[in-house]
Amino acid sequence: MHSMTCRTEGIQSTAPVRWRSFESMCTVYWEAQGRAGATGYYRSPDPRVMLFFNDVSDSILFAGQNGAPRTEWRPMLRALYVPSGLPMWTSFRTPHRFSHLDLHIDAHWLRERIAPMLGDETARAALRQPAEVQDVGALAALAQTLADEIDRPSRAPAFAESLAVALVTGLVAPKPDADETAGAQGGLSAWQMRRLRGFLAKRGGRASNAELAREVGLSEGWFSHAFKRTTGKTPLQWQQEQRISAVKECLLHEDLTIAEIALRFEFSDQGHLTRVFRRHAGITPSAWRREARAR
Repeated sequence: MHSMTCRTEGIQSTAPVRWRSFESMCTVYWEAQGRAGATGYYRSPDPRVMLFFNDVSDSILFAGQNGAPRTEWRPMLRALYVPSGLPMWTSFRTPHRFSHLDLHIDAHWLRERIAPMLGDETARAALRQPAEVQDVGALAALAQTLADEIDRPSRAPAFAESLAVALVTGLVAPKPDADETAGAQGGLSAWQMRRLRGFLAKRGGRASNAELAREVGLSEGWFSHAFKRTTGKTPLQWQQEQRISAVKECLLHEDLTIAEIALRFEFSDQGHLTRVFRRHAGITPSAWRREARAR
């Protein structure tokens, strides 16, 4: 059995908890719901994995420090690896129903199985660091198979244990793609950049650094540093490029006047849009539209 300390308020199970204990780990499957304002505190002496079977990033925030400023709370992602002894506080922004798999794993047993694949030094370092992933991909299939093994075992216990090792490895092993490892290297991760693009696409106009930082769960100061490291640009420069790209789409596919487009994308007037557009594209919006439609 696991020995995690857990205190919650406003969160309740919606189905009987399913669990199964193995020699070196305990697996628990939860179905639950939390009301807006619900809170939780969790700390375990064992490393653990949480994988949500539905997206919770818009509803649940978490932090690693009690009383952390709201700017340091960030969205809960689909899958997390939590090292031994690391505390976690959660807070619900909106009511939400969810289901997730919890794995509580013996630290020595886990390191012995991951070290041959990653190398002992890399494995030790990886297992000391928290990891979080939004795009779970194949990890969700591993987690679902492991959840099925809880009360409908299909093979020997070693099968479930190997699934757990694969799940942890998928979360903590260094990734070859620089975009995905950017967060660990002081920049923004791929999911954070995707979230920013989606946020700006819905918003239409310009957002402040504070708004962008809040969207990806970072403090404003750290966000500015991480953003410049990732893109080589300031958030203002990058937003301007995104807005000009959106203006080009509008020029190409819609019949609005330049003044109407300036208003849609929150430029102060047609002249302002023309100056910014010329700086980026080398020609005026009207000239760009004529050339683009003639191709």
